[in-house]
Amino acid sequence: CKSPSPRQNMPVRYFIMKSSNLQNIEISQQKGIWSTTPSNERKLNGAFWESSVVYLIFSVQGSGCFQGFARMCSAIGCEKSQDWGSAGFGGVFKVDWIRKESIPFQFAHHLLNPWNDSKKVQ
Repeated sequence: CKSPSPRQNMPVRYFIMKSSNLQNIEISQQKGIWSTTPSNERKLNGAFWESSVVYLIFSVQGSGCFQGFARMCSAIGCEKSQDWGSAGFGGVFKVDWIRKESIPFQFAHHLLNPWNDSKKVQ
């Protein structure tokens, strides 16, 4: 995927995306799309336009693992997807999966999030 404009001097942003089930992750990996709740859309769209790249790190709720990570390739639009079958999701956006692998949280316990009271990243 390509950024909408050259933004080399802009920061890189990272987000942990929690999914309620593995099926949503599999759909995303197959179709190269993702959808999130409307409350997350503004933050992700802002990061997309104000950053050089936005990485999304995916984890299924309660799995104890990350399922991989992807790059956000488009802003979130108004079009919704029926793939997830939930009225709680907002618009769809494109993602480019970089790595699809189950990685236990214990491998990232040395990473702390300074914007979340230095809690472990998981």
